[in-house]
Amino acid sequence: MILGEGQGRILQRFPEKDWEDSPFPQGVELFCQPSGWQLVPERQPASFFVAVLTDINSERHYCACFTFWEGLDNPTHEKTEASEADEADDELSVVQSAKVFAPKSLVLVSRLDYTEVFRNCLGLVYTIYVDGLSAPLETVIGNLLTCIIPIAGGSQRTITLGAGDRQVIQTPIDDSLPVSGSSVAQLFRQLGIVNVLYLFCAALTEHKILFLSSSYQRLTDACRGLLAIMFPLKYSFTYVPILPGKLLEVLSTPTPFIIGVNSFFRSETQELLDVIIADLDGGTVTTPECVNISLLPEPLLQQTQTALSMILDQELEFADHAFPPLSAQPSALKIQDKEIRAVFLWLFARLFQGYRWCLHIIRIHPEPVIRFHKAAFLGQRSLTEDDFLMKVLDGMAFAGFVSERGPPYRATDLFDDLVANEVERIRQEEACPHKVMNHVKELAEQLFKNENPYPAVAMHKVQRPSENRQNAAHSQTPFPALDDVAVQLFIDHAAAKLKTAPPMVKSELKGMVPSGPTLGELNGHVMANSARRLEVVRNCITYIFENKMLEAKKLMPAVLRALKGRTARVCLTQELNQHVLQNRAVLDDQQFDYIIRMLNCTLQDCSHMDEHGIAAALLPLVTAFCRKLGSGITQFAYSCVQEHMVWTNMQFWEAMFYGDVQNHIRALYLETEDGEQQQQQQEISALELASEQNRLWPTLGKEMQTERVQKEESTVFSQAIHYANRMSYLLLPLDTSKNRLLRSTGLADVESVSNSYVTNSIAGSMAESYDTESGFEDAESSDVANSVVRFINRFVDKVCNESGVTNEHLKALHTMIPDIVQMHIETLDAVHRESKRLPPIQKPKLLRPILLSGEELVMDGMRVHLVPDGREEATGLMGGPPLLPAEGAIFLTTYRLIFKGTPTDPLVGEQVVTRSFPIASLTKEKRISVSLPMDQFVQEGLQLRSCTFQLMKIAFDEEVASDLAEVFRKHMHKLRYPQHVQGTFAFTVGQSGKMVVEHKTKDKNQSLKTLSKNLVKSAKRTINRQYVTRKKYSPPTWENRSNFQSELDDDEISVSEEVDQQSSLTLSSTIRSSDRQTMSNVVERACCRDYQRLGLGTLSNSLTRSKNEPFRISTVNRMYTVCRSYPGLLIVPQSIPDTTIQRICRCYRQNRFPVVCWRNSRTKAVLLRSAGLHAKGVVGFFKSPNAPANVPAQAESTSLEQEKYLQAIISSMPSYSESSGRNTLSGFTSTHMSTSGGAKVISLSQPKVSGKAKNPPRGKWGSIRGSGRLSAYNPDVGTRLAGKESPQPNGGPSEALFLRQQKAYLYIIGDKAQLKGGKQDSFQHWEVVPIEVCDVRQVKNSFKKLMKACVPSSSTSDPNMSFQRCLEDSEWMLHRVLQVSVLVVELLDSGSSVMVSLEDGWDVTTQVVSLVQLLSDPYYRTFDGFRLLVEKEWLSFGHRFSHRGAQTLGSQSSGFTPVFLQFLDCVHQIHLQFPMEFEFSQYYLKFLAYHYVSNRFRTFLLDSDYERIELGVLYEEKGERKSPQVCKSVWDYIDRLNKKTPVFYNYMFSPEDDEVLRPYTFISNLKVWDFYMEETLSEGPSYDWEAGVRQERVAEETAEKPDSGGPKSQRRVVWPCYDSLSKAVPDAITKLLQDLQSLEAELGQTSDKWKDTWDKMKTTQRTESKLESKVTRGSLLMSSNLSHQRRSQGVYLQESGVGSSINLACEASATSTPVAGRPSTSTLYSQFQSTESENRSFEGILFKKGALLKPWKPRWFVLDKTKHQLRYYESRQDKECKGVIELADVESVTPGTPTMGAPKNIEEKAFFDLKTTKRVYNFCAQDSLNAQLWMDSVQSCLSDA
Repeated sequence: MILGEGQGRILQRFPEKDWEDSPFPQGVELFCQPSGWQLVPERQPASFFVAVLTDINSERHYCACFTFWEGLDNPTHEKTEASEADEADDELSVVQSAKVFAPKSLVLVSRLDYTEVFRNCLGLVYTIYVDGLSAPLETVIGNLLTCIIPIAGGSQRTITLGAGDRQVIQTPIDDSLPVSGSSVAQLFRQLGIVNVLYLFCAALTEHKILFLSSSYQRLTDACRGLLAIMFPLKYSFTYVPILPGKLLEVLSTPTPFIIGVNSFFRSETQELLDVIIADLDGGTVTTPECVNISLLPEPLLQQTQTALSMILDQELEFADHAFPPLSAQPSALKIQDKEIRAVFLWLFARLFQGYRWCLHIIRIHPEPVIRFHKAAFLGQRSLTEDDFLMKVLDGMAFAGFVSERGPPYRATDLFDDLVANEVERIRQEEACPHKVMNHVKELAEQLFKNENPYPAVAMHKVQRPSENRQNAAHSQTPFPALDDVAVQLFIDHAAAKLKTAPPMVKSELKGMVPSGPTLGELNGHVMANSARRLEVVRNCITYIFENKMLEAKKLMPAVLRALKGRTARVCLTQELNQHVLQNRAVLDDQQFDYIIRMLNCTLQDCSHMDEHGIAAALLPLVTAFCRKLGSGITQFAYSCVQEHMVWTNMQFWEAMFYGDVQNHIRALYLETEDGEQQQQQQEISALELASEQNRLWPTLGKEMQTERVQKEESTVFSQAIHYANRMSYLLLPLDTSKNRLLRSTGLADVESVSNSYVTNSIAGSMAESYDTESGFEDAESSDVANSVVRFINRFVDKVCNESGVTNEHLKALHTMIPDIVQMHIETLDAVHRESKRLPPIQKPKLLRPILLSGEELVMDGMRVHLVPDGREEATGLMGGPPLLPAEGAIFLTTYRLIFKGTPTDPLVGEQVVTRSFPIASLTKEKRISVSLPMDQFVQEGLQLRSCTFQLMKIAFDEEVASDLAEVFRKHMHKLRYPQHVQGTFAFTVGQSGKMVVEHKTKDKNQSLKTLSKNLVKSAKRTINRQYVTRKKYSPPTWENRSNFQSELDDDEISVSEEVDQQSSLTLSSTIRSSDRQTMSNVVERACCRDYQRLGLGTLSNSLTRSKNEPFRISTVNRMYTVCRSYPGLLIVPQSIPDTTIQRICRCYRQNRFPVVCWRNSRTKAVLLRSAGLHAKGVVGFFKSPNAPANVPAQAESTSLEQEKYLQAIISSMPSYSESSGRNTLSGFTSTHMSTSGGAKVISLSQPKVSGKAKNPPRGKWGSIRGSGRLSAYNPDVGTRLAGKESPQPNGGPSEALFLRQQKAYLYIIGDKAQLKGGKQDSFQHWEVVPIEVCDVRQVKNSFKKLMKACVPSSSTSDPNMSFQRCLEDSEWMLHRVLQVSVLVVELLDSGSSVMVSLEDGWDVTTQVVSLVQLLSDPYYRTFDGFRLLVEKEWLSFGHRFSHRGAQTLGSQSSGFTPVFLQFLDCVHQIHLQFPMEFEFSQYYLKFLAYHYVSNRFRTFLLDSDYERIELGVLYEEKGERKSPQVCKSVWDYIDRLNKKTPVFYNYMFSPEDDEVLRPYTFISNLKVWDFYMEETLSEGPSYDWEAGVRQERVAEETAEKPDSGGPKSQRRVVWPCYDSLSKAVPDAITKLLQDLQSLEAELGQTSDKWKDTWDKMKTTQRTESKLESKVTRGSLLMSSNLSHQRRSQGVYLQESGVGSSINLACEASATSTPVAGRPSTSTLYSQFQSTESENRSFEGILFKKGALLKPWKPRWFVLDKTKHQLRYYESRQDKECKGVIELADVESVTPGTPTMGAPKNIEEKAFFDLKTTKRVYNFCAQDSLNAQLWMDSVQSCLSDA
């Protein structure tokens, strides 16, 4: 029972004064009871352990503690005494039992580590006390204190303490080898091989290690074992094998340590975050997460583990043998211990082999100073990347190793011998474990012999306490106090004896330390195939010095490539050395330039450590090569090779300096010998020489010694001056004003660069005084000078202190350095001035770009290099010529940014490289620094990214001043983000730079301008009256509405009255007569033509208010007052008055209320578009009917009006009016779904309406706010479209979705996020489909990622950055938009109307609505139709082109968001799947994608029609054409081009009637658009047509020169990414048309337009194909007999003689799973309708009776077995099918009778009837035979099915 802790105190110590050479360690009492001093209720056995204390001089003291327990009777405080630092305790606690026991310790403190001897001695003292032996304790202790043991030398001592005992002590032979007993073997037993290796690496790389064990002696042994295997390195950090509990806070020290702690304190060690904990008892090693331990390099790690397991687990090797050897006896623990240590010795010999060749001896006298050249060692061992070795070499232990083992003349030990003489053997045996084991056993023997030099040891004789005495209660006699006088007498007596005894000196054998084989011999392997490369390097250098420049130029690229290899770099330094005479080599300009390029290339690949010594070898060369610039001015090579990290690395300069000092000192001593001997002594290494000198040193006289010391010192000093010069050469930039070097390397933080301490004393003070007194006027250059001076000062301080330069010399140096630097700056200024005057090296002539008409240069060409980016095609890496890097100039024009130049590779030097993009498409500009392989400097550069998928990485030539580059950037920004849209190129074109605002001038078209002004004025007026300014209108929140009401109500009422008056007038009277004539423009612009085509009403209609049309054109927005971003004319239901519209619009964001934009001509379903509802609007719209009490009536009525509006739309649908207002559908007859394509979501057949409605509407008709259930359909479609897992594998919705009983008349596609909490009424006719859409931010981010994927800025080998991976990460969400669009198409096709109501109604809504129209209506797939679609849905309905394209300064912050590009990409995907349905080609889409961001045309500028009118842009295209060559509209431009060339035309265009396209929308079906990837470096983008045409003319003119050479080949190489494929390899039809034109031109005929020729061809070809016999009907490409299906997925096998075609539609067959209800056969086939000509099983003329009161008519009938149809045409030639009878619907074929109006004189049997489910058809054939044939054919078709 312990209640508290006591404190130990020293009772007695002997000797009482400290020994002279070892002070008494303080705090011993803590270590005697490390877990604290406590009383215990029962006696514990005596214990013994050795603690280790380290004193201030890092000497270790071994404290052997022997503790026993004494009984105490009374708990009162009493003082006991003990001997020789025997310790007892103060008891603080009252213990209940009558008898308690207190610890008392005998401690022996010694500098020697003899655990067993200490145990015996202290045991003896205890035995004497316990057993009461006769020997006096004083004598025993006196003897113990005075016995003398030599430290080493292998002697054997017998000692006795005078109590009848005898012990033998053996001293180790060699003191430097650690003594380990069996502690190493024990450590491996406790922890296992891997764990110990782990700890070993951790200790070497300076981590914190903590041992835990419940035994103190084991802790000491483990620590001793760990230190023993680290030999020859010595551990120099905190080392406490047993740490007392009171000192546990030591564990949180920041320095590394090896510490042992009792497991009792385990919980306290838990929160240590950076300590590796080894639990000896549990055998585990735990490493915290934040600690990363570098392990031994392979294969060393593996080999070491193998060797260790062969020692520790010998049976492992034979475990699988059938007959294992019988005598596999494991060696004794002591032997095993030495074998393990031998493995580690062998390991270190391999790690440090050849280390002596990297020692620099920088002083020999008075004592050797040695430094280790780390970089060279790592370089020659090729281990520069190895983490472990780097850390070991940087560690303290290795520093100690160098200073201890570096000196060349000293006593050697086992390790020196191993490294010097056994390395070769180790290398040969390393792969063979058994040979390794033999070697290890030999080493182990030597280690064992070192510890136990005498095998036959005399017997020990030590008494132990007798068992009974030990256990008897002997507490009556506490340990007696000893007589200190008696002990002291013993000590004095022994000391006197010692003085008279002869000295026991065992002479140390010093000798020269052998160095072993050099590193070069160890790594004898040279790079393979390098001989050829070296040859190239040598030849090139020879050519340069022989002035054969052309030859040299050809070899240069090969040389620069070769210099990536190390051997070639070494070869270069050797070759160049041969051309240096007397430290100087003067070259001419071109030679100089080439040499510099080679030097830069060599240095560029050197790491900052310079491990291969290349920079070191070049250092003398860069101060030797030079060129004359003018009278007395010479430029040296160093001024052109400064931009390399290595020059700013302090360690590099130190190593260089020490290497040179060593050479000079060696030379110094070689000179002192005689001349004759000099010949033989050439080969002596510096270390050998130093060793010899050290041996002779004691024999020299005083003067001689001083003289040598001075000579060495002045050698070092002169080298220091030399290096101060050299460093200033390489650190001061040629143009000191540029401050270039400092910025790139940060010389200022040089402390971090040098790996050893820097003495700042002198350097600091000198640098400061220099700063203050330098008196430079030019602050910047002095700034460069200062930092260089500081750098050199630090260097000088460090090396001079280490190499013992005197203080006077050091001061002299510090005064000299600023002068050296200043002088050098002055010479550099002159050089810089002159070098600027040099005629530039012939650089390629700048090529001028060809400009468009109206495009002007803003900045003339600046010479730049176009550097390769991440696209590898142009660099030649993927084959083909290396087109980049190219050298040329960058031009900034009012429209584009153009680079034009030639490749730097001489093999393709005559090609021209052009890269350009419109300045308006610039999305990101960032400064970069580029180091060109051919150039000496790191250039400043720019990286410019454009949203036309182009990237320019340019590096400015050094002739371009940096301020010019800045001007260039500013101009670029100004052009990219003009103040106003009128600053864009489309407006300024042709105005010669003057920003003239056009409509200030007097204008012919005056009335037009007045209209636009009036419109704008009245719009502003009206808008201000409402609370709708230009910002979004957001209605006040519910809570505020009641108090806000009064103002709002009045206002709203007044506004609506005013507007009412206006709209009750007819349109003609609202517009003043002056403007009436221009209204036609509005009509035309507002796409009235399209509305008329769709039958949605005409303007006259709306004026005369004819009620029979369901829709009318409303002019409510003609002044843009209702909705600023809508067009002036809108289609709304006939029954809705304009006043309602003005109220409804407020519920929608941006006032964009629902309007009709398309109507299905067959089902009469309409497509509407609107913005999403306001957040509050949604609540009012969809929440449960009991609305909050304080909602004003107005809000209620708005919501009702909205419902009325939707109901009006529904009422307009014929399907609704047919059901005469009833709204219940009895269910579908066949709710089948086609799931053959991923996006075919719903295909509902027309529902039948049951007789009476089951639920007639109650009081007011079903309101959206009715509390019905949400249909089963909603949520799931939403999730499916959001890309969540789809219920069916191929993406169709699951069957259950459509088990809904009724089909809604109107589906509202809304945003999921907005429609939360909406309720739906089962009586309603509409239904909300919530979907997730990607918002603008997502589009913006995914576009950035897409650009980076398609046009990466740098090449990477990281598999996570591969093209496919980046593309996937970009999430360019086309499939989502396409899925929604296909869903809407299906709904419209099935007869339901759809309203798309997403976000603000101008991004995703526009995409979906326009795609739906494109898919549903073939008209929009023609040139005119597509133009109309874009003008109507994108331009008129206010997609914010300027804002999304960030076209002006104001929208710069919003960033570039390519919503329109996404739409074009979707169109491109559809085009790929249906190549025959589009009149325009893929190029047309690319053209639009390029020009919608280029700002070349005005079409895609501004955000809405309102803004276009305000600027007067909207109608001017119809007005006067001032300059015909400048097109303002992209459409006009396309029309013109289309007349000249078929580039926009799709030759495969052959549409089918009313074809609705349903593309696949799986991601796997989408392809990356080549617009994102392609480029033509020969001419730049091909979308600015005139530039390309002019370029061709120029090319033709140059090519027309007469050539007298032999015959020319017609073939030419087409390079990817360089040539334009469409021009080099045109498609066959284009080629034929071109040939035709050129032939006609030759014949002097006027050639037709290409389109006319093409149309003629098609018609003649069609008639020809008709005349051919029916059986072997073929199909030519040009006829529209081309198979009509997804070309990409089908294959035709045509068999002549049989008119059928086998259709392999891989995808369709895979996915058309059978579905509920048998689908009509036609649905299965509609997927891949095949050509008529091949599937006509039977055809001919039949008379058919028309509908009621219509006459009989002859028609050409075709029976199609494949499609299971009977089709009829007007005539045989006709392509357009007039009608189809589905054979699936046919019930019977019967002979008929002639009816009224039948054709005359035809026999009766020629008539027959066809009965279908819908009606009966009457037919009449030419004769009865023919009729029978028809009936049989139809019958056979029916039975086949």
